[in-house]
Amino acid sequence: ACGLVKNLALMSTISVGSFSAPVIEFLEEWGLEGLEENSRSSTGLTKVFVNGVWMGVHREPTNLVRTIRTLRRRDDISPEVSVVRDIRERELRIYTDAGRVCRPLFVVQDHDLVLTRNHVRWLQQKYKDNDPLQLPYTWQSLVKEGIVEYLDAEEEETVMICMTPDDLLETRLLRQGINPRAEVDLEPSARLKPPPTAHTW
Repeated sequence: ACGLVKNLALMSTISVGSFSAPVIEFLEEWGLEGLEENSRSSTGLTKVFVNGVWMGVHREPTNLVRTIRTLRRRDDISPEVSVVRDIRERELRIYTDAGRVCRPLFVVQDHDLVLTRNHVRWLQQKYKDNDPLQLPYTWQSLVKEGIVEYLDAEEEETVMICMTPDDLLETRLLRQGINPRAEVDLEPSARLKPPPTAHTW
């Protein structure tokens, strides 16, 4: 057979889309400045796009991105909302539309997985230990609690992703000033693998 063949991973999902009005309302409350206000003095500011529409400019894009991701992990906005910050172009692109391929990733904070053994045990027994009602504890519970996060292909280009737990451990040791590869005889194939801090994605 000839032609292009594409495979969809088992854990990936296609975004069904959500309303952009709550996101736009949040942006207006969080310091979004309209285009008419900064028609002349927009240099140095970050342009904000929602589903491809230029909504305005913002003076503190770092805090804005951090806040939107926190809201997404707390389930205050849809987990399908994508936040892409292009530092070089000074653009912040937010997507809430349908048709984007997203894949789940475990959230890491301060070089530690947010996922713990308790979460795994709760998934196995299907409820939390301290829950008197014993409500079902499922994969969606991990998403709502900010332990698992869905990212689309464009947002993946702007975040750092560890491919294995060993990479996460190496990064943690390197931050402490310990080189885990200093006194180890590596295989020739292992020498081709770059250190975790060299990843730009």
